[in-house]
Amino acid sequence: MNSPQPTGAALAEPLIRMRNLRKVYRKRNEEFLAVSDVTMDIFPGDMVSLVGPSGCGKTTLLKILSGLQGHDGGTLEVGGAGTTFNPGRDVGMVFQQPLLLKWRTVLDNVLLPADILGLDRKQARARARQLLEMVGLSGCDQKFPYELSGGMQQRAAIARALIHAPKLVLMDEPFGALDALTREKMNMEMLRIWAESGTTFVVVTHSIQEAVFLGSRCAVLTAGPARMADFFTIELEEPRRLQLKTSPEFGEYVRRIYALLGVE
Repeated sequence: MNSPQPTGAALAEPLIRMRNLRKVYRKRNEEFLAVSDVTMDIFPGDMVSLVGPSGCGKTTLLKILSGLQGHDGGTLEVGGAGTTFNPGRDVGMVFQQPLLLKWRTVLDNVLLPADILGLDRKQARARARQLLEMVGLSGCDQKFPYELSGGMQQRAAIARALIHAPKLVLMDEPFGALDALTREKMNMEMLRIWAESGTTFVVVTHSIQEAVFLGSRCAVLTAGPARMADFFTIELEEPRRLQLKTSPEFGEYVRRIYALLGVE
């Protein structure tokens, strides 16, 4: 399993270009700097992991990328020159909790964005079944969320995020609520889904090991306000397997992030 796209110079046009991005929250007469001086390019097909301590602005950065919030300084270009980018149609979201509607079947939960966007129902159902097969939920389409394990529910949430063929999928601690073993399995599943879909993913995580294992590139953010400490390509043996976490190369990347965050 190789990266579905090269990660950097081989691509002429980034999907997302950020330069000195800044976000300020205002309450009454006070200002709180949430994001400061974030600069990075994200290319089509990247799997970018955002790692940093709690409260450093990672989720705020996702909200800015999704179009849910604006920014107060710097520049943000999304979509590339000569292309259109509509956050409502071109972005998929996966949260820490699956947030499946309990009264809808798995298939109907996956179809929810297609229903909201008014996509052709027949075509959407066919794509939903393909996505359920891709995420390992073939045969579960008529089940209800309570009949699935936590990991299976999160797979359904990933399928839902992909149903409208977005250019960008944003994931906010998608595996944080899972037990350690299920989280490891979902990391492997996520790499497979990424490779098969060819979609650009940005994944927020508090886990340094997860950031290294998943990312084609990794952005390290310092304690709030979020400041870019480093943004680097992760070059590890492909296909990635869990045994990779015991390799010296993997350990070097982990130590690099620990050093950037000031953790001994």
